[in-house]
Amino acid sequence: MRRILGLLGVAACILGAAVLTWPQFFQLERNLPVAQVIAFRGPIAAVFGALAVICLLVALARPLRAFALTLALVFGAAAVVNAAVLTQRGLGSDTLPEKTETSIRVLTWNTAGSATTADTIAQIAVAMRADIVTLPETTIHTGEQVAVAMRELGAPMWAHHAEYGEYGVDGWDATSTTMLISPDLGDYSVIASSQDGTSNTSTVPSAVAMPVDGDGPTVVAAHAVAPREEYMQAWRDDLQWLADQCASDNVILAGDFNATLDHMQGMGLDGGALGRCHATAAETGNGAVGTWPTALPALLGAPIDHILATPDWTATGSAVLTSLDGQGGDHRPLVVQLEPSS
Repeated sequence: MRRILGLLGVAACILGAAVLTWPQFFQLERNLPVAQVIAFRGPIAAVFGALAVICLLVALARPLRAFALTLALVFGAAAVVNAAVLTQRGLGSDTLPEKTETSIRVLTWNTAGSATTADTIAQIAVAMRADIVTLPETTIHTGEQVAVAMRELGAPMWAHHAEYGEYGVDGWDATSTTMLISPDLGDYSVIASSQDGTSNTSTVPSAVAMPVDGDGPTVVAAHAVAPREEYMQAWRDDLQWLADQCASDNVILAGDFNATLDHMQGMGLDGGALGRCHATAAETGNGAVGTWPTALPALLGAPIDHILATPDWTATGSAVLTSLDGQGGDHRPLVVQLEPSS
């Protein structure tokens, strides 16, 4: 009986480790509660590593040696595989190449509303020499203040937004998403379906801006709802809607996806991570660096803020900014430099 229980225990541990390490095989990456856990691959790798060490210590007791060594092997393998995935996606690089005449820098930052001041946003955007700034949970009022501050710092921007309802009823800044676009990229306008919600993310808004003169990329300021229990289907629908925005040839998609690359598995087309859009942070050494929450070290956080682009663009560098941790917002800014692919 003890042997049978031991085998069942080992089988359960193998299954649990497999699900958390390779959830896509079981098609659980977008299902409760696996979706919530796998957002944190760094802690998963650390926990599996700690469990492997504990099992090795338990193996010192002769009656439990075989059982403990087997579990140490299972947990150790899971820790190694998770660490390998993190390493492959990039454990951190803050090197941005010099801007060229053709490069575009994109900054995305979920500002948590009033937790981040307009002056702070403007200073970071100017310091990063951003041409496009997407700001989930930022009202157009704040966005206009940012644009004015950036103009005074020598970097004028046009402010655009989409919102659900009228901000001020419940004081929830997440009902608005704002984007800033440099006049150097031409005139832009947010499409009507973003503004009236007929085609948009489900619960918190995204904004799709297209060039009025027909040139330049379509810019999508993305905000998917968080995968809380009551919003799971809405979250999955939001990710599909965002994937659908990458159907055309020239798209830059940036914002808070409330999803990691693991959650996006199976949603890419033609080699993309989400639709035809590729993951620029992962391509430039930052795919495993957590952007949320700032209360955790970056490598233990969840990389849920992304800048994606269709194959017309090639990422040449990126940075996750940690200098503002603990100063208000709970997300880290992400900046990526893009060059035209041809």
